[in-house]
Order: sequence, then structure tokens, then C-alpha cells
Amino acid sequence: MNLILLGAPGAGKGTQAEVICSKLHIPAISTGNIIREALKSGTKMGLAAKSYMDKGDLVPDEVVIGIVKDRLKQPDCKNGFVLDGFPRTIPQAEALDKMGVQIDKVVEIHVSDDRIVARMSGRRVCEDCGVSYHMLYKKPTVEGKCDACGGTLVQRADDHPDTVKARLKEYHTKTEPLKDYYDKQGKLVIVEGQEDVADTSRLTLAAIEA
Repeated sequence: MNLILLGAPGAGKGTQAEVICSKLHIPAISTGNIIREALKSGTKMGLAAKSYMDKGDLVPDEVVIGIVKDRLKQPDCKNGFVLDGFPRTIPQAEALDKMGVQIDKVVEIHVSDDRIVARMSGRRVCEDCGVSYHMLYKKPTVEGKCDACGGTLVQRADDHPDTVKARLKEYHTKTEPLKDYYDKQGKLVIVEGQEDVADTSRLTLAAIEA
């Protein structure tokens, strides 16, 4: 089964991708990971991506698409895959169609902006050992201190409310139109993200198997 996972930053796509892969025994393909792999292995497309990244520029669509195309040709994709983080825009989705890649279902994990801001802005990370906490769901015993090593807990720049809101705005502008694109093809299913990750996983697997 060939799947695409959609969802705003912080909606929990990565977690659900892992659940799907474990259940269906297919690989999760995250654009960030495959670009890093292409850089490491020095492929033609990887070197092209490096030339942009070295200048601090965004990797253009044609290079990202080339890297995805190379990845989908690998043997572990013959029984299917989960695309997580690609496509991000309508032109990328159109390029995927032109490549002749048949997508069976597109699953959106839907979580409201307010919940995402609360979820992400509540995260704290130990600056010494990297253990994660959450001010609502996984509080440290002593406020501001890591239970594991006693290090100071900090909020990453990515998790600051203003940064989260800016990323959500970009998602709604650039990526959300994909819902209509795939809905018109009869491939879109929407899963409401639950407070309990296991509940979201149950709904996601049911949507895929339906």
C-alpha cells in the first residue's frame, strides 16, 4: 500500500508513520531523512542538494523530487511505503503523479492549531542529556530540572509559541491545499488526532484498512 501522511507540524505524523510501518511492514520515507542519506552516499541528487544547502538556500523542488524518485526505486518499497513530509505543495504532488507513482490513500492527522500550540510550546528538553518533558503531560519532579541528570530544562526555539504559529501559518498556506487535491481524487481520509496517541493510532489504522 502506498500512503501519504499529511498533518500540521506537531500533529504527530512521525509517530503514526512508525505505527503504520510496523503494522504493514513498509518503510516510512521522510524527506529530511532521505536528503541526509543522499548527502551521505554522495548520489547525483544528493550532491545537487548539498550545493544549495551549503549556500543556505532551500533545496528546490526538482532536486527533492529527484531524491524521492531515487528512494522509491529501492527494493524495500516494492510492497508499499509511507511518505511523511512529501509532497508539501501542489506542484510536488503533481510531480509525483507525473512520475507514475500510484498513491492508494492520503491520511491527514487533524489537530486544531490551539492544541498544537499548547502541545509544542509545553515541551522542554534537558540541555545536558536531551531527555524531553512536557509542562502538561510529563512534568519533571522539580520544575525546570531534569529528573535524570539534574540539568536545566530549556524550551527549544522551534517550540516557542510564535515560531509554532508561523510554521502553522505556512502549513495552512502551502500544504493544506493538498487536502482538496487528493479529496478530488477520492483518496483523502481524515483522522481526528486524540489526546492519547494509542487512540490516534487505532483510528489511523482503521482508516487505512477501511
